[in-house]
Amino acid sequence: MNNTINIIGKLNNDDDFTISSTTMQVNLINKKDYHYTFWNTGINHNKNLKLLPNFYSNEGLDLLYISLFVYFADKRIKREQFPDAWTRKIKLYVPVLSNKWRGQEELIEEMLSFLSGDVWEIDFRERNLNEFEKRFQKKLKRNKNEKLDFEKICMLSGGLDSFIGAIDLLESLNNIAFVNHYGGGASSKKYIDKVHGALNKEYNKKNFKVFKFHAAPINGKEDTTRTRSFMFFAHAIAIATALNKNIDLIIPENGLISLNIPLTNSRLSSSSTRTTHPYYMLLLQKLLRNLDIKVNLKNPYQFKTKGEMIEGCKNRDFLINHIVDTMSCSHSDYFRYLKAKEPYHCGICLPCVIRRAAIKKAGFIDATNYWYNDFSSKQAKKNLKVYKLGIEKYQNTKNKFLRIQMAGPINSNLKDYESLYDRGMNELKDFLDGFNG
Repeated sequence: MNNTINIIGKLNNDDDFTISSTTMQVNLINKKDYHYTFWNTGINHNKNLKLLPNFYSNEGLDLLYISLFVYFADKRIKREQFPDAWTRKIKLYVPVLSNKWRGQEELIEEMLSFLSGDVWEIDFRERNLNEFEKRFQKKLKRNKNEKLDFEKICMLSGGLDSFIGAIDLLESLNNIAFVNHYGGGASSKKYIDKVHGALNKEYNKKNFKVFKFHAAPINGKEDTTRTRSFMFFAHAIAIATALNKNIDLIIPENGLISLNIPLTNSRLSSSSTRTTHPYYMLLLQKLLRNLDIKVNLKNPYQFKTKGEMIEGCKNRDFLINHIVDTMSCSHSDYFRYLKAKEPYHCGICLPCVIRRAAIKKAGFIDATNYWYNDFSSKQAKKNLKVYKLGIEKYQNTKNKFLRIQMAGPINSNLKDYESLYDRGMNELKDFLDGFNG
């Protein structure tokens, strides 16, 4: 039985494309289907979009819309309805401006499948600019104000790694564009605003801009959302194409998380992310190259643990004072249901534990609010047991290289990755050794 979910993407109310089989449809200009702010240039949104030197390239705009269609599918299609309650089969019918997408189907399908763990099929069809895009393009051409230019673009979330990445860039450069995406959840927005405010205060003499975007499919109920990072990156890539030059897109993340090595078999689940795995980055970079998009993806912390990122930060005093303004937890919004008056880190999910281990390694006092400060509760004890079993498994593994390959193929810098894995796991072990369980 063919249990593929077909989704028709549209960008125009006059688009009458149909297929015979049962489908879902999403029209990105219909607010009943999707809420996103990419085009919003009002005073409360990204007014600087009107100061970009050029209109987005066809390929950059296509990539953005493809990422939004993909994210729609990711949020709207529940994994539980498939035989293994995980792997979905999804076919997207996508309108594009550029003919360069022809021949890229297999590459983008492989990239998406690696990222989300699903089976994807993409079918492209031609389109022209819609009326809204034409009006925006004309406004951009008529704008005679001084145009923006940037030395680099950097992803900026409310997380600790991206905060360190922003600090390190601002210590040495002036013209930087930071791109942020808020997908929902009160705590994530709060910490994004905290990070932005801290950077503005510390580096107010620097010439940098922060572009904040929101995107959320209406009635999106699936909570694994592994493709969110693709959509996050695509916003930054689209902006980069308006600069019409070669430019680096900095994606700061510690190397241990980037490798996505499962601590135990349970990590092969919804909590696991391949956002910056070297293989995913390789596939996305290849796609950009094939589309003639002049963006170089770079993670300057690929071979550093989170603790080493903190130790090497170029403005440690500022970082120390504002670590509490960053969010690492994968469950932070959960505590609203427990009537918490403010967002919390849970303290026991793997991102929280890696954060706590890193702060300890750097020798900082950890003033973060953790819901579970120790591992004495029933759930915390369960997590601690899983983590310690994972560390024991790591210690008993003779061929670390094979374990690294579990999350995805890596064909270069093998010794560097093995060394990173050892240092990262020892950083984690040093922290967890302080708890009995």
